Amino acid sequence: MEVKINKEIRNYTESMFFGLSLRQCIFSVLALGAAVGIFFGLRGHLGTETVSWVCILGAAPFAAMGFITYHGMTAEQFAWAWLRSEILMPKHLAFQPTNIYYEAARPLMENPKKKAVERAKDS
Repeated sequence: MEVKINKEIRNYTESMFFGLSLRQCIFSVLALGAAVGIFFGLRGHLGTETVSWVCILGAAPFAAMGFITYHGMTAEQFAWAWLRSEILMPKHLAFQPTNIYYEAARPLMENPKKKAVERAKDS
C-alpha cells in the first residue's frame, strides 16, 4: 500500500467528489448552473453554436474561481488584495536613481586642476 505525502504540507487538499476539493466542487456546480441557465435563456434567441459559445464564456469565470490560484491566493483573496493595493490604498512610488560611482568621482570631475596641483605637492 502506497500513501502519497506532499513535500509541502500547505499544498494538501482533501478530495471530496471525483478528486475535487469542496471549493472546486462548489464552483464546478456554479459553472454548470450558469451554463445551463444561459443555454435555456438564449436558445430561442440565438443559434445553437452561438449559444454554446456564450455558455462557455458564462461558465468560465466560475470555473476559474474554483481552480486557479495566484501566488497561493484564491480568486477572492487575490481580488481583495488587488482592490486594496490599487483602489483603497494606492501609493505613488517615485523612482529616483542614484549613481554612486558618479557621486564618488564628482569632486574629481568638478576640479581636475585642483586635484592635479594637490597630487604634485604630495610628490
